[in-house]
Amino acid sequence: MEKILYVTDLDGTLLNRNERVSSGSIAIINALIARGMLFTYATARSLVSASVVTGGLTADIPVIVYNGAFIIHAATGKVLSREDFQEAERQTIVSVLEKYNINPLVYSFVDGMEKVSWVKGAENEGIRHYLDMRKGDRRLRPVETKELLYQGSMFYFTCIGEKDTLRPIYDIFSNDPRYRCTFQQELYRPEFWCEIMPAKATKAYAVRKLKKLLHCDKVVSFGDAVNDIPMFEASDEAYAMENAVPELKSAATGIIGSNEEDGVARWLSENAVIMS
Repeated sequence: MEKILYVTDLDGTLLNRNERVSSGSIAIINALIARGMLFTYATARSLVSASVVTGGLTADIPVIVYNGAFIIHAATGKVLSREDFQEAERQTIVSVLEKYNINPLVYSFVDGMEKVSWVKGAENEGIRHYLDMRKGDRRLRPVETKELLYQGSMFYFTCIGEKDTLRPIYDIFSNDPRYRCTFQQELYRPEFWCEIMPAKATKAYAVRKLKKLLHCDKVVSFGDAVNDIPMFEASDEAYAMENAVPELKSAATGIIGSNEEDGVARWLSENAVIMS
């Protein structure tokens, strides 16, 4: 029997419009995991944010967060794999963001602690919404100056704003092989997000790593957005949600029910291979 790893995106895929896993999906997936199904998620979220929205879901194996920059064991917080920027790469990012007057969210390790930093008072509506949704998050680190913003070991940059403002940033970094850059509109919001990561920080690269780590024969994945295309290409089978963008549907093995219809859980209940 083939050992299969099932990997799902979160937002727009496993999560509903309320940014939660429904009780029905939790019941189905947890029961399958208890019987031996290998199941995990790959998300642009941090482990902290992902753990909140997946509350109630069994997380006994490593998960992929920050779009593949990290593979972390969800139960223990142990980092199994990590991709960082080199110094020259960080300097280039800072230079470009300064040139275009972009105030980013900077994800870094400062004094050994994971932090999300931004310049206090420079927030736009999109960043304020991001912060409002994460009140109480211990990673949040408002700073007074740009010098303090770019401290520590930086591994991820998020720029939130209008499409025309961020498009030049995407054009620069998407054409530089040292980086992985995504650009898309936030689900259910008007703002666009441009995110800059190290080149190897992709869901596809992390899925391949995790497949090897868990000694799996096959990967089956689920997603809804353009940034899931590389993960689909790294999978043996890949299923797009009914609510997915057309580009992802074109790259999919098949189309399943929407995130509002427990599409992932229902497909798994009918098709998952259980390792007993």
